[in-house]
Amino acid sequence: MKYDIIVVGSGPGGYVAAIRAAQLGRKVALVERAEAGGVCLNWGCIPTKALLKSAQVYTYCRSAEHYGLELTGEVRPDLAKIVARSRGVAETMSKGVQFLLRKNAIDLIQGFGRLTAPGHLDVDGTPYEADHIILATGARPREMPFMPVDGVKVLSSRHALTLDRLPGSMIVVGSGAIGSEFAWFYAALGVKVTVVEYLPRMMPLEDEEVSKTMERAFRKLRATVLTSTTVKGVTVNADGQCEVAIEGKKGTETLTADVVLSAVGIKSNIEGIGLEELGIAVERDKVQVDAFYRTNVPGIYAIGDIVPGSALAHVASAEGICCVEAICGLNPAPVDYTTIPSCIFTSPEVASVGMTEQEARERGIDCRIGRFPFTASGKATAAGDRDGFVKLIFDAEEHLLGAHLVGASVTEMLAEPTLARRLGATAHEIARTIHAHPTMNEGMMEAAEAALGAAIHL
Repeated sequence: MKYDIIVVGSGPGGYVAAIRAAQLGRKVALVERAEAGGVCLNWGCIPTKALLKSAQVYTYCRSAEHYGLELTGEVRPDLAKIVARSRGVAETMSKGVQFLLRKNAIDLIQGFGRLTAPGHLDVDGTPYEADHIILATGARPREMPFMPVDGVKVLSSRHALTLDRLPGSMIVVGSGAIGSEFAWFYAALGVKVTVVEYLPRMMPLEDEEVSKTMERAFRKLRATVLTSTTVKGVTVNADGQCEVAIEGKKGTETLTADVVLSAVGIKSNIEGIGLEELGIAVERDKVQVDAFYRTNVPGIYAIGDIVPGSALAHVASAEGICCVEAICGLNPAPVDYTTIPSCIFTSPEVASVGMTEQEARERGIDCRIGRFPFTASGKATAAGDRDGFVKLIFDAEEHLLGAHLVGASVTEMLAEPTLARRLGATAHEIARTIHAHPTMNEGMMEAAEAALGAAIHL
């Protein structure tokens, strides 16, 4: 069968690209070997957030007395029911994607897609043709040779989503978004958690002040955080305990735990899809593309986790739209990779966009920093969530370079500084924009005022 556009992979990059192509009047097919919605909807972003919500509710119940409420009986987490709810949420979202595909008359082809020639795709033995083929095959958890994943004792993030019982202890290797979120989830439910990070600080891609704040937050949760620590190997002893050999600030030692979670990054799904046969350029596990996601082979495109850049769902969606609009002759602006919002859904949450203070200093930029702690926020105090801050970074002309937030619901606040950075807003413009009171979002205005030396509440 012949299509205008075939998209391979139905994650947030693939299904969004397919829908946009259909909206522009193209005949579209979407190829998927597993569940509609890809890893994000089924085994990543969405079910993880459902787990985290359950842990947050459990935490609120345990602190009910702080809010003047009296609970009778013991509040206990039921992991089986928590996981069942998470799977139900994922299934609902996957069905939503299937509905959107039907609504837009997109053919969903089940199976594994492999390029056989420019414009030709084989799906489990059935040939298809298209003028344009977009690869959006995503990624999977990366495995390290010294820490082989068996799904029982050494887990990937996918296994951690569906445990049938709470372990007594867990070692999480890696403190990026995935590792930190699972570490917080299990620690909040009472598991003894140790986080091991190779780099000098937790959440190493975040601003240094954010990292320090989150290390304190994890320790407050009674989780252990070991930074500048290398994992040398993982074995299972005769008692069924995981023994993790590490080398860190105290030298070489061995940690023990019931299970180990490997959260050391992701690997692109590019094997066996015909890249080598067609001579498509790949470098360091990433398909090489131009600003509109064209590969070096005409008619073949790539987006999402398999191309260089941030491996985030919303980035893949933006790339998919840009790619399709370029194919359809709409001359879209390239994706602005300097204004990519990033969120980590621990408690407190972490949200950031743009440069960190360290990055700005390293570039020789004369920075003006504005900070506002949530301890000074009326809304945060009333809600009982005073941990965290808003930190805004401006250049000498007062244009916003970056925003870094820690606190309750700050991921919902991130759209304002992202838009402000995209539009080139200044500290004065943010400070003079009236923000509703009482809200956490007032912290944006207050931080901008602080950068101008005009803070009212500090």
